[in-house]
Amino acid sequence: MTETRDESHRMKNAQLPKPRAILFDWDNTLINNWPAIHVALNTTLAAMGHPTWSYKETLQRVRASLRDSFPIMFGDRWLEAQDIYYKTFEARHLDGLAEKPGAGDMLRALAKAHINLGVVSNKTGRFLRKEAQYLGWNSLFSQLVGAADATRDKPDPAPVIMALAGTGITPGPNVWFVGDAGIDMRCAYNSGCTPILIGEADPQTAEFNDCAPAAHVADCLAFQQLVI
Repeated sequence: MTETRDESHRMKNAQLPKPRAILFDWDNTLINNWPAIHVALNTTLAAMGHPTWSYKETLQRVRASLRDSFPIMFGDRWLEAQDIYYKTFEARHLDGLAEKPGAGDMLRALAKAHINLGVVSNKTGRFLRKEAQYLGWNSLFSQLVGAADATRDKPDPAPVIMALAGTGITPGPNVWFVGDAGIDMRCAYNSGCTPILIGEADPQTAEFNDCAPAAHVADCLAFQQLVI
């Protein structure tokens, strides 16, 4: 009998290693802060004499950290662009900050189940930690690692190693890396962790050709049900 895609998906999920630790991406995985990112990015692009992006383009293009992407976008003027972006983003990033549906309840349930939780994000570390504090989530995570906190940014394994420091847990299959984009799955592969895709992205697209997720869930509630 031919397996349906759903049956195959369930079989794949049943083979997942039990997580000792779960590392989450931040933006579009646990929270939504895209309006502030979009405004800050377009303010920067306009100031630097570049065409601005549509909101859809921002959602599709923003993946790498600022220190990895801005030198490519702005060349020798990237530090100038960085200052404009930081000033604009810092003025508004808490105003429109919202958790993804069910994210807080999911995190509290996972913490109650004694699973070590951390964050590995390409958002600048000081902004990441301010947002976690604003949401009252700081105590749920052993580490919140943002861009420029480690020697290299995601998808390099350096921030994963930093996020697990002091936990007694080393990167491996029993560490799940959860995110909404190919760069998250690539980071999981690079660090030897189990890649879990969350959200609306289609894992069959080219973005995931060489970094297919071990499982794909629609939202935070579905992820919680996958774990506990």
